[in-house]
Amino acid sequence: MSLQELVFLGVAGITLAGACLAVTLKNVFYNALSLILCLFGVACLFIFLGSEFLAVIEVILYIGAIAVAILFAIMLSRPMFQKNVKRNPAKILQAFAVSAALFVGLARVIRSTPWPAAETDGDYGLAAIGKNLLTVSLVPFEAVSLVLLVAIIGALVLSAKGEPR
Repeated sequence: MSLQELVFLGVAGITLAGACLAVTLKNVFYNALSLILCLFGVACLFIFLGSEFLAVIEVILYIGAIAVAILFAIMLSRPMFQKNVKRNPAKILQAFAVSAALFVGLARVIRSTPWPAAETDGDYGLAAIGKNLLTVSLVPFEAVSLVLLVAIIGALVLSAKGEPR
């Protein structure tokens, strides 16, 4: 195995470990930290694939904004004094069956879809993407920024102290 393959396997392992921990841990704060680890692994995979722009967007938007807003919402919310309820094995089995069925369905759709090869000619540098975002695709870019603003405001409202209205 080459060094490049070892680095890829290490980053993929970190990503999968973060994803599994984000789903299986019982503490919500640790779930959010595991989500950040998973998103960091995805950003590293984007760098490995040569998509530096997507890696930067992953770090800035998802880790820097969304995950931090989730952490603030968790830390500012009232503590929940609940007993750790034992999980029902029947519900776990049902959830696994539904997720397996969704996975099989998506795998069939992905395999049966003809995926045309993308054109390789054109400028895909950071400057060209930035210029395209701020000229041709300005409305969708601003719509995404408004959605993120609403998500952050919603997280702050949910985490506000006091009784909900």
